[in-house]
Amino acid sequence: MAEDTKIVRPSASIRARRRLRFARTRLRELRMIAKALVSTKHPVLVHVIPNRRCNLACTYCNEFDDFSKPVPLDEMKSRLDILAGMGTSIITISGGEPLMHPEIEQIIRHIRKHGMIAGMITNGFLLDRKTIEKLNGAGLEHLQISIDNAVPDEVSLKSLKTLDTRLEWLAQYAVFQVNINSVLGSGVKNPEDALKIAHRAVDLGFTSTVGIIHDHNGQLKPLGPRETEIFEEIMTLGKRSFSRFNEFQHNVARGREHNWRCRSGSRYLYICEDGLVHWCSQQRGYPGIPLTQYTPEMRHREYATKKFCAPRCTVSCVQQIAILDNWRDPQTLKPKPMAPASVPAPAQLVQIGSVPSDN
Repeated sequence: MAEDTKIVRPSASIRARRRLRFARTRLRELRMIAKALVSTKHPVLVHVIPNRRCNLACTYCNEFDDFSKPVPLDEMKSRLDILAGMGTSIITISGGEPLMHPEIEQIIRHIRKHGMIAGMITNGFLLDRKTIEKLNGAGLEHLQISIDNAVPDEVSLKSLKTLDTRLEWLAQYAVFQVNINSVLGSGVKNPEDALKIAHRAVDLGFTSTVGIIHDHNGQLKPLGPRETEIFEEIMTLGKRSFSRFNEFQHNVARGREHNWRCRSGSRYLYICEDGLVHWCSQQRGYPGIPLTQYTPEMRHREYATKKFCAPRCTVSCVQQIAILDNWRDPQTLKPKPMAPASVPAPAQLVQIGSVPSDN
């Protein structure tokens, strides 16, 4: 990437709209935290997958295919209705690549119609000024792009070189909050790239975080000495990011096991394109129950279930939600054996590790 990157600024109108949306979102986030502290009976964050297909093929990723059809809009609305009925606070749309869904704006509007906070994780390649304005109009509140390197390579095309123009468009036209996540760990050839990406994000007015790429089993690998130094420096740049207060990421960087209470299946849900509930993106297959059949009793049980994969987990969004409850309600149950599926099992389910059962 060229060193003479320009700094762009939004118009006065965009700045005013951005400040207003930020203030409203922050107020709703504070209400979300208060609600979560008062009651443990509802999901706080749910990831929904409107399509598994992606326009890229990053070699470290196990969350995409190149053939799936998008989930029909009516089906997505039905799932969101159920999640709203559960009292869900935040919906994050991911994939695959969510911008490949032809009716993504209507999905966002339906999230906002229910009063839930709307976020999206995208690779950014399909962003242009028109798409950004559509996302503004739909009411999107958070958008995250992970950038893997400074220039594209055989592992990932998600580079600063290929995405920088789109980042400038976001800086100029987006009224939603933008976070740029740089990465370290497995498959990253040049860790210095993460630092360059983080500084570029801050220069454009975005928040900056750093993620550690898990291995193909969703489990951690410790960073090397220079990678650890870079990680710590980037964490200091994320002054507005919740993750800077998160000891979980520091433990992941050092390859240390983390002592926490994973509330996946309860406070955090992952709903795949087939409408099944899973612990998370890296434990697809368990519990594997259709959302339409997922009862409050099931959520309550998962809340109290100790997850065998938690100590070496790298899925930070699940851990961040767990912070709300780590101080209370020890987990005393073991995962149940997987019951025979009541619907045909999707071909792409990924079950990581074995699930210990109650004896």
